[in-house]
This record gives sequence, C-alpha cells and structure tokens, in this order.
Amino acid sequence: MIVISGGNGAQWIEQMPLSQLEREIVRGKQLSRVVYRYDSPEDLRFELAMRQSIVNAAKALQESQAAFAIFEKSRCNEQYWSRTREGGFRLRSGVRPSDAIRDIFQNGELYGFECATAIVIVWYKAILDVIGDEAFNRYFTNLYLRDWNHDSDLWLISTHDKDEAFPGDVLYFKNPDHDLDTPEWQGENVVKLEGNLFFGHGIGIETGEEIIAALNRQREPGAMTSAYLSDLVVYPNFEYLRRLTMRLHAELGLTAPRLIGGQCIEAVIGSRTAVR
Repeated sequence: MIVISGGNGAQWIEQMPLSQLEREIVRGKQLSRVVYRYDSPEDLRFELAMRQSIVNAAKALQESQAAFAIFEKSRCNEQYWSRTREGGFRLRSGVRPSDAIRDIFQNGELYGFECATAIVIVWYKAILDVIGDEAFNRYFTNLYLRDWNHDSDLWLISTHDKDEAFPGDVLYFKNPDHDLDTPEWQGENVVKLEGNLFFGHGIGIETGEEIIAALNRQREPGAMTSAYLSDLVVYPNFEYLRRLTMRLHAELGLTAPRLIGGQCIEAVIGSRTAVR
C-alpha cells in the first residue's frame, strides 16, 4: 500500500495528472503487501514520472536502430564519443552530456553495444527527460558508457523481490546453461514495461515467456536447465534525483518542474516559462 505522510494519500493521488502507465504503477503499489512510504505527494509524483520516463526511453531505444554488439565490436558516433580499447564510449571534451545521450536515440544506426550498457543509456535518457538539460549537464559529467559503469549521481538501489517489480524497474533473465562460446547470452538485462512486457537490447520488446524462449535457444547442446527471471530488481534512487533537481532549480530561481507523462513540461523562471 501507499502511505503519504501528513495527509490523505488516496485523495492526493486522485488529484494527480497521471498517465495510464503511472496509474498501473499506483494500483500495483496500493495492492501490494509492502508499505511504500512517501514524505510528500511530490515524492511520489517524481517517482512516477521517472518510471514513466524509463519506460519511454526503453521504447525509444528499441526504435532507434541502435544494434546489439559485444564489447570487441562496439561502435559509436565519434562526434560525441571516443571509443576506448575496452569497447566503451567516453564523452568527448567540450560535448554537452545531454547532446551526446540524445544522439544515441537520434542516430542509433551509428551505435552498437551490449545489454548492460543499454540499460545505463536508458537511465540517462530518462533522467534527462525529467530533470532537463541544465540539471543533467550540471550533475552528469564525464560520462563513460561500458557495461554497468555509471556517474556517481546515478545512485542505484537493488532489491531481491521480483514480485515487487513495477514498470521502470530493471530485472535480469539468467541463462545458466548458455553456450560457452557465446557468453553474451548468459542472461538479459531488461526494463519492465506495462503488463508482462519487457525491453531487452538485442531481443527487443517481448513477454517474459518469449525472452526465456529466446535465451533457451542459446543454450549448450543437450542443456536441460531453462533460463529464468531472477529475483534481482534495480532502479535509481528517485528521491535522491528529486533532491538534485530541486537543488538546481532553487539555485537558478526556478519553480518546481511540472511533470506530465514522464517529462518535465515546464518550469517557471521569474515571469518566463521555459518549456523542455
């Protein structure tokens, strides 16, 4: 269930302008055996916007034409990124982090990377869309994309209860009997979407059963152990990201951003309105 300090949580939620996916998340948390506590309606609103934005970013990456590639064959747009000998992408000097992240989605055909890197890219794009360019470029600098490498301001939380996973969470399908000649198929990092759908870079948007079937086709000959969805659940520290956003808005004299459908729609600077 959802508990919001200092008031009637159900009434506050009813007044929030939520997307269909955000309402699915709220319903799931309200029906849960776990108590989800929030200090204010704004805390919950920010998390919902972030979860919606992660789902949006995962779908956008699927549509971007960015390819799956192992580290040895990774590729990137050298205008924004410098490819390292290890197969990672380092942000070039003088390039705005927001521009470099957006380029992956706008010029995906120039990119190839594996599934863990894809998850980090999805997180960065989701955060960018919610907190805006100014905050993102202030806090997410010197980006390096390879495997699970991430900026210190991308503070991740992990739990081990897949039954308490919601859209926007990252999960892992493990393939214990994968073919040893193709270690890239030892598992698939995925973003949970609506219902029973998941996004996994290289597999696409599929149901859980379809992802298991795809991994099972990559097992050693004669293998008997099926791939399965592990208990691991990973997501950004939403409250920490909200505080970062509020801190910068206070420094710049902006009012709190208005969040709709996983994006920062506008923020007021004095008498002016800035649309993201």
